[in-house]
Amino acid sequence: MDFNMKKLASDAGIFFTRAVQFTEEKFGQAEKTELDAHFENLLARADSTKNWTEKILRQTEVLLQPNPSARVEEFLYEKLDRKVPSRVTNGELLAQYMAEAANELGPTTPYGKTLIKVSEAEKRLGAAERDFIHTASVSFLTPLRNFLEGDWKTISKERRLLQNRRLDLDACKARLKRAKAAEAKATTVPDFQETRPRNYILSASASALWNDEVDKAEQELRVAQTEFDRQAEVTRLLLEGISSTHVNHLRCLHEFVKSQTTYYAQCYRHMLDLQKQLGRFPGTFVGTTEPASPPLSSTSPTTTAATMPVVPSVASLAPPGEAALCLEEVAPPASGTRKARVLYDYEAADSSELALLADELITVYSLPGMDPDWLIGERGNKKGKVPVTYLELLS
Repeated sequence: MDFNMKKLASDAGIFFTRAVQFTEEKFGQAEKTELDAHFENLLARADSTKNWTEKILRQTEVLLQPNPSARVEEFLYEKLDRKVPSRVTNGELLAQYMAEAANELGPTTPYGKTLIKVSEAEKRLGAAERDFIHTASVSFLTPLRNFLEGDWKTISKERRLLQNRRLDLDACKARLKRAKAAEAKATTVPDFQETRPRNYILSASASALWNDEVDKAEQELRVAQTEFDRQAEVTRLLLEGISSTHVNHLRCLHEFVKSQTTYYAQCYRHMLDLQKQLGRFPGTFVGTTEPASPPLSSTSPTTTAATMPVVPSVASLAPPGEAALCLEEVAPPASGTRKARVLYDYEAADSSELALLADELITVYSLPGMDPDWLIGERGNKKGKVPVTYLELLS
C-alpha cells in the first residue's frame, strides 16, 4: 500500500509539472523545444492521411448503404461482435413487389407478363448489388477501418508519449536554468569582509546547496533528453510507415474500382437482356397511334407526329445497312476469325442473331461497317450476330 501511495504521489507530481510547463508555453512564459522540419512534415502528412481516410470511409459507407438507420444497426452489431443479419436489397424488394403485383393482377395479361420479366431482372440486379457491397466492404472498407482502428491508434499513442517526453525535457531545461540563476546569485552575495560570520556561513551553505541543485538538474536533463530522443525516433519510424499505408490503400482502391466495374457491367448486361426481351415480348406497350380525339384541321402533320409516343424496337436500333444483310450469303474472311467462349446464355431476338449457351465455343469475325458491339458468330452450319459483351475472345 505504501508503494502504491508513493507511485501515486510521483505520478501526480509529474502530471502537475507537465501541466505547469504546458500552461506556461501557452502563455509564452516558457521555451518550447521545436521539432525539425522533416518531422513536422511527417506529422502533417499523417494527420492529412487520417482525416481523408475517415471522410472516404464514411462516404463509401453511404454509397454502399444509403439508409442511415441501417448503417447504425450494422455499426452496433460490429461493436457487439455479432453477425450482421442478412438484409434484402432495394432491387430484390422491388422485384418481390412486382412479382406479387403480377400474381394478383394476372400473370397471363400483358402487364402481368411484363411485371414478371422486370421483377426477374430486378432480382438479378439486387443480387449483383449484394455481391458488390460484400466485395467492396472486404477489399476496401476493411483495410481503411483497420488503419484507423489499428495503426493510427498506435501512432496517436506514441505521439502523446512524445509530447509528454518533450514537456518533461522542457521542464528540466527550465529547472536547470532557474538553478543556475540562483547559484550565480548566491555566489555573488557572500562578502568576505562580512562582520557577522553567521550570515557568511549561511550564504556559503546556500551556494553549496544551489550547486548540488544544478548538478541534479543537469543529470535529470540528460535523462530527459535521452528519453525524448528515443521516443522521437520511435514516432518518426511510425510516421514514415504512412508511405506503406498509402501503397496499401492504393491497392485497395484498385480492387474497389475493379469490383465497381464488374457490378456495373453486370447491371448493363441484365438491363440489355431485359430490353431485348421487352422489345420482342407480345403485348409490349409501344404507344397508341390514334389520337384520343379527332385532330383539328389546322394541326399540321409534323405537330401530330411529334405528340405521338413511339418506342423503337430492337431491330430499329441496328446500324444502317445491317438490317438488310443476309448472313447466309456472307462468307467468313480468309483471315481474322477467332475462337470465343460464351460467358452467359443469350436468347436470339430475331432470325439474324445466334442463340448462345454459356461456356460453349464459337467462331467469330467482324465485317466492314459493322457495329463494334456485335460480331458474326458461327456454330456448325448456324450463323448469326452475337453481342461482344457475352463473349471472351480466346485467340
